[in-house]
Amino acid sequence: MSVRSTAEVIDRFNRAFLDHEAALLAGLIAEDCVMESVQPAPRGERVVGREACMEWWTVLAEDTARQFTPEEVIVAGDRATIVWTYRFGDGPEEWVHGVNVMRVTDGRIVEALGFSKTAGELRLATEPDAA
Repeated sequence: MSVRSTAEVIDRFNRAFLDHEAALLAGLIAEDCVMESVQPAPRGERVVGREACMEWWTVLAEDTARQFTPEEVIVAGDRATIVWTYRFGDGPEEWVHGVNVMRVTDGRIVEALGFSKTAGELRLATEPDAA
């Protein structure tokens, strides 16, 4: 059996969430996989190991009330960047925009780092100082 390319792995990974079919994740996750979710800030939840990552992603993939939608996938060697939206409700503001930075080795995901735009109390550099 040949090893899947990074593009093939990421395509199947995305389809698991688009189609709500967690079974598509089988065989895609390395034993030593490390995943960091987008929450809680500032670092996100850290999930380590095939079993733990599979469990975490299965819950997300099987959730038909919410929708993960990849907008753009960029593959460069063993790296992939997935720009996505995640809709968590029916309202016009019930979604978030984000990105996953993935690394694939020998046809399996070894690293998945998630980042998103979130609401918060951080003062932006373009805002005047509150004095």
